Amino acid sequence: MANWRTPIYRELSRRLTDVLGGRTATAFAKLGIVTVDDLVRHVPRRYVSGTGMSDFASLRPGDEAAVIAEVRRSAVGPGRLAASIGDGSGRTLSLTFFAKNVHHLNHWKLLLEPGRRGIFVGKVGEFNGELQLTNPDFVMLDGVRTGGGKRRGETEKQRLGRESREAMSRAVQRATMIGLYPATKALPTWSIAESIELVLPMLEGDTLPGWVVDAAGVLPFEEALTAVHEPTSEAQAAVGVDRLRFDEAFGIQLAMAARRRELAKDPATPRPRRAGGLLDAFDAALPFVLTAGQQEIGETIFGELARPVPMNRLLQGEVGSGKTVVALRAMLDVVDNGGQAVLLAPTEVLAKQHHRSISALMGDLAEGGQLGAPEAATGVVLLTGSRSSAIKRETLASIASGEAGIIVGTHALLSDPVEFDDLGLVVVDEQHRFGVEQRAALAAKARQRPHTLIMTATPIPRSIAMTVFGDLEVSELRELPRGRKPIQTVFVNMLTHPAWVSRAWERIREEVAAGRQAFIVCPAITGTQLEGGGKADDQRALAAVEELAPQLASGPLRGLRIGVVHGKQAVAERDETMAAFVGGEVDVLVATTVIEVGVDVPNASMMVVLDADRFGLSQLHQLRGRVGRGEHPGLCLLLAPVADNEHALARLEAMANTTDGFELADLDLTLRREGNVLGEAQSGAGTLKLLRALENADVIGEAKVLAERVISDERAATDPLLTDLMTKAELMAAGEWMEKS
Repeated sequence: MANWRTPIYRELSRRLTDVLGGRTATAFAKLGIVTVDDLVRHVPRRYVSGTGMSDFASLRPGDEAAVIAEVRRSAVGPGRLAASIGDGSGRTLSLTFFAKNVHHLNHWKLLLEPGRRGIFVGKVGEFNGELQLTNPDFVMLDGVRTGGGKRRGETEKQRLGRESREAMSRAVQRATMIGLYPATKALPTWSIAESIELVLPMLEGDTLPGWVVDAAGVLPFEEALTAVHEPTSEAQAAVGVDRLRFDEAFGIQLAMAARRRELAKDPATPRPRRAGGLLDAFDAALPFVLTAGQQEIGETIFGELARPVPMNRLLQGEVGSGKTVVALRAMLDVVDNGGQAVLLAPTEVLAKQHHRSISALMGDLAEGGQLGAPEAATGVVLLTGSRSSAIKRETLASIASGEAGIIVGTHALLSDPVEFDDLGLVVVDEQHRFGVEQRAALAAKARQRPHTLIMTATPIPRSIAMTVFGDLEVSELRELPRGRKPIQTVFVNMLTHPAWVSRAWERIREEVAAGRQAFIVCPAITGTQLEGGGKADDQRALAAVEELAPQLASGPLRGLRIGVVHGKQAVAERDETMAAFVGGEVDVLVATTVIEVGVDVPNASMMVVLDADRFGLSQLHQLRGRVGRGEHPGLCLLLAPVADNEHALARLEAMANTTDGFELADLDLTLRREGNVLGEAQSGAGTLKLLRALENADVIGEAKVLAERVISDERAATDPLLTDLMTKAELMAAGEWMEKS
């Protein structure tokens, strides 16, 4: 249990099981609400006024509606009651209630007397061209309250429905503005409102010191809760939400400011640029001119490497835009200063690709320790799990001695036997494939905290959020890659255009006939893999490499040379197939996402991604970057059977509409949320409830400035409220706010 120093944080950390009882707490848990703090920060998604009438003009099928309206008619028929309500401007909405018990129907008809006004809540449907609500929750605004408890002859479902309407009636009578909360069928909005009303009196005082509240210019905590949950106007509610949103931003920024102070006590070794060394020799031998962006970002990085403060920078750029050259120049600067640099790659394919490209770019400058090598040369080594024991021993020895200045590797670098002479820079490629702890394990092998450079084509939501929160500086290479041809992307919904699948295979045959090659990407290796990882009969089977390849070879792609690559193959077999594809001996490569990064086949002009809705935007953008790398334009077909998944449709349509990785990164953040900004989660709700990194960037920026002021104020060191706030932020980062409270 956390050692809370203040009563307000002790109350907020209480579990709902202890406050509301087990059954209600279980229902709330399905909404991710476990503590009192979760509950009071669960704000209405919108409000309706208890006076006046709603306007039906904006209602659409599928909307979750809450309307104030007047009953026009009601009539009981066999097993149902049909009614109509009006909005005062001539528009009407049909209501339909179903029940086997005629007494219930007659009771509803008595309540729905024409001319009476009520509030009606439900999902808008459509029948015979008319909008309607089926079995909506409702309460008449001049209705009578009825007693609680289960009535004789009443089913559990009927009891829940009646209690919901009674709670609804009480909510209407309490408030001028009625909040509509994100809810579930078992926990309707009115029950949520009553639960919040029950816990609010328990919370006395503020979660922040008065001097911080005044400096922030926000409402005191108690006033904010009243404004959010019992407002008299939407404007008042908005001001209350502003305070709760500020709390999230300030808590995270205060924790970050404290972390930065701690990190400053553990400085990095400065690596200032040295004239006449390895970096200058490399620049002089480059067969091309650096772009303006590469030069500008390079100077920024050199400036940060020269400081005693650890660099923590994200380098974002399109596939092939020259990120590796920027990173390599930073690595050479560190080697010039007697240090070592590591490039951490997520797959052996990518690690080998980086090792080859770095060695080729450096030429004899990568032959340090060898006879005849230039004086400035250093060793460039590769460490992966599949290397032979003898090569591993030799490689580990060169790393430990410092003979190897540049080390390229996979997760094998994280294992205990790896010891560095002086690790000064860690470069992480496609960091979404590594957890926070894995990167920290590598950094822990350094004498002093190493500088960090992260490279990606499309950042994960957490990375973007970290740049907004100011804990990760960002550099962007926006120049279009040299020599890259345009890539046309087409989304094919297999539910609405099943015949287009055959056309996809025909297009592959046409590309191969023209002397080019193609990729086919599947989300699964075997046919036993199902959506969600389960094996239920009604789940959707995912396209699998081992099933699809033989089907295509004996069917629509008969006669073409087809290769197969996936992560469970022996490394030697996978490397052999990849080499054959690169060499033009394989026409079509059927693969999983092992080809997502590090595969450079200029002759590949087409890609088909099956079950494309199972991939994130970052993955799809990386996959698409495998084609159009040579003299031929690229074509990427995204195939998926998408019915009513709005997020999946948004992702796939965005992929078809833009090739801008920066735009896709922002959309990815919007769709997948920020993840745990202080902890490890890479996407999802994480620590943020009301705050959105992009939409509320101004609030986050203001909170950062204030957090730096507060952390420097002598009052902060002894203030128990600020201590508890940082404890809460760190517990949430570790996923322990509920477990340790």
